[in-house]
Amino acid sequence: MITASDLKQELAHCKGSESHYQHCLGIRYTEGVKTLAEKGKCFWLLDAVASYQSGKLIKTNPNLQEFQVWMLTVNEDHTAVLACYEDSPSVCDPVITQAIPLTDFPLPEIKLYVEYGVLLLPSEH
Repeated sequence: MITASDLKQELAHCKGSESHYQHCLGIRYTEGVKTLAEKGKCFWLLDAVASYQSGKLIKTNPNLQEFQVWMLTVNEDHTAVLACYEDSPSVCDPVITQAIPLTDFPLPEIKLYVEYGVLLLPSEH
């Protein structure tokens, strides 16, 4: 398993994406997200975000159809919470939360964006 510092270093190189990859649930994702999933061994995170895209909460909210902020916060006991926001988590409550009962994700927190159906790292925005 990759360390948190090594994963941060890998992601630091992700400054833009010329390619998009298609997830089986319909969402597309960038090279940076692909690096995150491969190096962090967290394809489950892509699956989780993608699984909400066709749900009522996103389909009926025009703001979320354009832009979403996803935050994964990992606790010391290796549980986590995945949350979706319409805007910065500091200015609004989450519209979606999912408890993750167990994870070995190496970072204490990661933020992802979905912009017009593309999942990306903030550094790729």
